[in-house]
Amino acid sequence: MVVISSNPGAAVPAVTRDLPRVAVIVPAYGVAHLIGEALDSVLAQTMTDWECLVIDDGAPDDVAGAVSPFLSDSRIRLVQTANHGVSAARNRAVRETSAPLIALLDGDDLFRPDYLATMCAVLDAEREVRLVTCNARVFGAIRRERNCIISKQGSSDGLRGTLADVLGGSFNVYIGTTFRRSDFDAIGGFDESMAQSEDFDLWVRLMLLGGHARYVDEVLGDYRVRAGSASANGARLRLGNIRAYEKARAALTANRPEIAVIDRMIAENREVLAFDYAIDKVIDGDTGRGLSELRALGDQVSGPIWAIAFQVWKLYPALAKPMLSWRRKAHSRGSQERSVLQSLFGRPA
Repeated sequence: MVVISSNPGAAVPAVTRDLPRVAVIVPAYGVAHLIGEALDSVLAQTMTDWECLVIDDGAPDDVAGAVSPFLSDSRIRLVQTANHGVSAARNRAVRETSAPLIALLDGDDLFRPDYLATMCAVLDAEREVRLVTCNARVFGAIRRERNCIISKQGSSDGLRGTLADVLGGSFNVYIGTTFRRSDFDAIGGFDESMAQSEDFDLWVRLMLLGGHARYVDEVLGDYRVRAGSASANGARLRLGNIRAYEKARAALTANRPEIAVIDRMIAENREVLAFDYAIDKVIDGDTGRGLSELRALGDQVSGPIWAIAFQVWKLYPALAKPMLSWRRKAHSRGSQERSVLQSLFGRPA
């Protein structure tokens, strides 16, 4: 129970009300045409003891108009602010709610009906859990639908993940994840200076509190990929990953075993960035320097196909630009699911 009193020193409460069990946080920038589906999925929950805060942080579309039909349900509220990015929007939304548990739902995604009941039950039963995540269906602007998780989670029983598992990517955390308000407050919420990988950074900082991450092996959400969304910008995501890893490294003492995992992941992200930047140089017309940097990448450009390509480019350097442009376009179509995983989990897939 929460007590509201007109006199802070009064011994007898003036008014009492029940706290909802969980707050659903819904950032809604640029998704006015989809927010109704997200809110319908909240209304369809088998667990009804929730509050839902939609945050419109200066969206260019009519979020207020799209949310208006849902405001007849007192559990759903809308807050509008100037645009300061998704991290600031989520932090503001959390501050506007009161429930002891927090569930994240992006405005273009969906919860399955048992999502809240299942997530909250895990947190109620297991005090050492810092966050609880699940499987989800990926749909939308991808070649084919699939599940987010397709292999065993973590290094132990497949249901629990350590800090090292989350850092190394063997335990993937879906964006639609639930955690305790007290833990969120303890780490200061989302880092508002981060525009990419802010979710991965939050998962890592929650795990730095101790305990473990918990996975529910059920499809309890639906993650929508939209054309032109953040999923397509791998370079920015990798830069965000590196910053999150560097922050985690600074927070750990030198003798912690997770340091080796962090250093390995930073190196991997930097290698992939170097590969992308080298191709950028070729496509932008700096062919000689770009090809020289590509050759220096070793394992990333090994194998017979790359060997043949380098021989062709040695004889006909003008072919490098159209060939690498075609490769990038083909991989953008054919490996979109890897980009989706980067967006979902904040790490290279």
